[in-house]
Amino acid sequence: MANLNGFNANNVEPADDFDPIPAGKYIAAITNSQIKPTKNGDGSLLELQFEIIEGEYKGRLVWSRLCLENKNELTVKIAKSQLADICRAVGVMTPTDSVQLHNLPLQISVKVKKRSDSDEATNEIKKYSKREVAPVQNTAAAAKGIAPWKR
Repeated sequence: MANLNGFNANNVEPADDFDPIPAGKYIAAITNSQIKPTKNGDGSLLELQFEIIEGEYKGRLVWSRLCLENKNELTVKIAKSQLADICRAVGVMTPTDSVQLHNLPLQISVKVKKRSDSDEATNEIKKYSKREVAPVQNTAAAAKGIAPWKR
C-alpha cells in the first residue's frame, strides 16, 4: 500500500492521449538514460528517453533502446553506430557516462510503425543528427537589399 498524501483527482487535469507522434523530424534532448537487461537476459541495452523540446509536440517523450551487449554481432554493431550518431549530433565524442549526453539538443527523425507484439502503432527513432540552426539574418542589411553573401 502507498500513502497518496491527500491526492485529489478533481484538482488535476487528466493525462493527454499517448498516441504516437506523426513521422517527421523533431528537435529533442535526452532527458533520462539507463542500462537494462535484454528480454532474454543474454545482453544489455542502453535505454534513452528523448523529450521533444520545440514545436507542436513539445514535451512529448520518445524512447530508443540500443543493444550494446548481445550475442548477435550485427545487433551490437548497429547499436554502436546509432550511439556514435548521437554523440556526433550533440558534440560529445567520448562519453564515459550516458548522463553526459543529457539535455543537449539534437534532431531526431521519427517514424511510426506497428509493434510486433500487439499491432499497435508506436514511434521509432530512425536517425540522429545535429540540430539544424537557422542562419542569423542581418535585418538592416536585408532591408537595404544587400545580398546575403555580401553582408
